[in-house]
Amino acid sequence: MTMTHPGLPAYWGAIILGFISLALIWTLYSPTPSRVRTAVLSLATLPLIGKGVRTLAASRWLLLSLKFVMVGLFLLIIAAGLFGAPIPERNIATVLTWNLWWSGLVFSVFFLGSAWCAVCPWDTLAQWLVKHRLWKRADSHTSLNLKVPRWLANVWPALLMFIILTWLELGVGITINPYATAAVSLLMVVLATASLAIFQRKAFCRYFCPVGRTIGFYSQLSPLELRPIDNDICARCKTLDCYHGNEEIEPCPTWLVMGRLKQNSYCISCGNCTQSCPHQNIAWRFRPPSVEALHSARPHWDEAWFMIGLLALTGFHGLTMMPFWESWMSQLAQTIGDSGRLLWSFTIGLVVCLAAIATFYGAMVALTHKLTGNTLEYRRLFATFAFIALPLAFAYHMAHNLNHLIRESVGLADVFANPLGVNTAPLSMMEKHMRHMTMWLSEDALFAIQAGLMMFGFWIALQVIRHRGMKVLPAGDRLGGLRLTPMLVFATGMTVFHLWLLMQPMIMRM
Repeated sequence: MTMTHPGLPAYWGAIILGFISLALIWTLYSPTPSRVRTAVLSLATLPLIGKGVRTLAASRWLLLSLKFVMVGLFLLIIAAGLFGAPIPERNIATVLTWNLWWSGLVFSVFFLGSAWCAVCPWDTLAQWLVKHRLWKRADSHTSLNLKVPRWLANVWPALLMFIILTWLELGVGITINPYATAAVSLLMVVLATASLAIFQRKAFCRYFCPVGRTIGFYSQLSPLELRPIDNDICARCKTLDCYHGNEEIEPCPTWLVMGRLKQNSYCISCGNCTQSCPHQNIAWRFRPPSVEALHSARPHWDEAWFMIGLLALTGFHGLTMMPFWESWMSQLAQTIGDSGRLLWSFTIGLVVCLAAIATFYGAMVALTHKLTGNTLEYRRLFATFAFIALPLAFAYHMAHNLNHLIRESVGLADVFANPLGVNTAPLSMMEKHMRHMTMWLSEDALFAIQAGLMMFGFWIALQVIRHRGMKVLPAGDRLGGLRLTPMLVFATGMTVFHLWLLMQPMIMRM
């Protein structure tokens, strides 16, 4: 018997649809915005805590300590996956990886930006294996230091790896296989290590890692950023230690100059710039959420496709957890003569979902191009409006993951007490029912947060359309909102699709 989580109640669906309607009316008839609020608050300039923030930002010991903790947990996952019980709900490899880390990671991005990348065990182990240093700058001869080929110096590899990871996760079912979870985790370390041993700096983090690029793009919506405290100091800097490093600290692993940094996409919060800056002029600061998606981030063709792919794959994750998905796959398998694990049927479903959302978006961009009579080429317009995908994907991703975090992480203490699941049996239906009833948060609160996230994501998507539309509409155009109607249709269509998914009962992961 398969247990499911109840979907979002109909009354919450009605509230969200009402909000969508009112927001659309406001967008269509309100004036085109003239500017974006960009006021920031540097934590290093605040009284009482400012000096502590500067010291903390430049400290290597806190970061190194966190890396040891994460590597320890990662090695525990590997050991449990390879040598522990094959029962996914009893083995810490699957529970910690898929129920806690993968589900909670997206929430950390909003509150902490790309902080996870700073303590990522994949990169940490690769660094230690190749550089033979815990933190100090290594000899340049530890790596071949080859320049990344032009055809690889983009985020297409990360998008491809994200699709493959989704195929393994949902098609092959590694989320319920501790051994496969450990194997894939080790593979990521191998890829990170090979990349660091062959290419300059950290090409894996910038171009290849699907998790890092997802965090990077989502962090454009974060209210937290790592930036200069005083821009004038950076403007006068001649050494650019943040980029080149110094005798002890490695250079920026993703080729960024802090004084010129405008977006979070490729910053992995590694701490190199904060530790190497001779003026201690780099620290965290607060900013208006989503300011990068609204106007700061520059549009690029490969990045646009990653954002659209991220939106499609996020929705696809939800679709595969619907009770009717298996019957769809069975019917497709009978039609095409697929048998066994139905991997061909699943692959077709994945490709169709990706193609459908990309086609929907591409068609709306083409219609917008026609309605605005824009002189921008289609590719440029495609990349400009792709930022709409970020809040839509981010909001649904968090709303969907809440079910896993709140409903499926009960009993985590028991798993930590016996991480390998020695002498355990699968969860009985009674145990599953008890976990289902003893959530970390009340069901009403869960539904309210999910509804709030959906409305938040749609609202930010509308703001992206309005602010990005400033660059493609004639100045003073009173019909600006109407000319951008196709993009409003896209944002509305995706939000309604996500809302429909949330209102369906969802199959428990474990």
